[in-house]
Amino acid sequence: MSCASTTFAVWASAWLAGSAAPDDVLDALAPWSEAHDVLAADDVTAAATGLPGPGSAPTSTAMLLAAVRRGTPRGQARLVLPAPGDVRGLPGPGPFSDAAITAGEGVLFADAGFGVVPSPIADGVVRWTAHAVADPGPVPEYVALNEAERELRGQVRAAAAALTDLGVARHRPGVREEIAAWLRRRPQALWPGGMPPQALRVLQQADEVDAILSAASGDEPGGALSASAAVARSDALRPIATAVRVARRAAVAEAVRVLVSVPR
Repeated sequence: MSCASTTFAVWASAWLAGSAAPDDVLDALAPWSEAHDVLAADDVTAAATGLPGPGSAPTSTAMLLAAVRRGTPRGQARLVLPAPGDVRGLPGPGPFSDAAITAGEGVLFADAGFGVVPSPIADGVVRWTAHAVADPGPVPEYVALNEAERELRGQVRAAAAALTDLGVARHRPGVREEIAAWLRRRPQALWPGGMPPQALRVLQQADEVDAILSAASGDEPGGALSASAAVARSDALRPIATAVRVARRAAVAEAVRVLVSVPR
């Protein structure tokens, strides 16, 4: 589903553009965890950002925003949603990229020279770890939101077909209820005023397809797939998961573009 990095990338960009207050950013992160703290991954990053490093007490996300402002007064955030075999948007090999691949998400502030990756460290606590990024890498590929939306709609049909082919609906007649319950449990993301309606729609569709993926990836109670069936399922669902990531990145990129272009 949409992740904390999606929320932070949009709101931090809006804040840097002057269309949101710091408290708005912090409030928007609240649905993802009761508490958020921040540490630099190493002494080099700590010196570059002014954030506490290893062995120090963590600081707050308000201090993270201050570090972003110092590094890039009017910059933008880049959402990264890497997966094994799909590292689009990452700056290249390095600690940030490694951490983002492990977490499946991250936010890069290319102009500020660092990125952050969230991870749960305790019940109700998410830590944002900052990593220095000397070279932000090439500009990410541009995916038109209309194209991403069409692809996602196609993958909705593909996901439904995958459920049928994999026998999920047959073995688990309550799978539709599972999907609905999964969607109800997801954190209710907050978005800035001026958020493009199409971007919001694509983010919602991505959540819906992700719920289908979650259902299709699980085994029925008491059941277990053979190794060959598990591989077939993984192969069938992989392009759907890729389409979800592409759609989310495109939606966030369009939202950031719109929010930072509004005259202040």
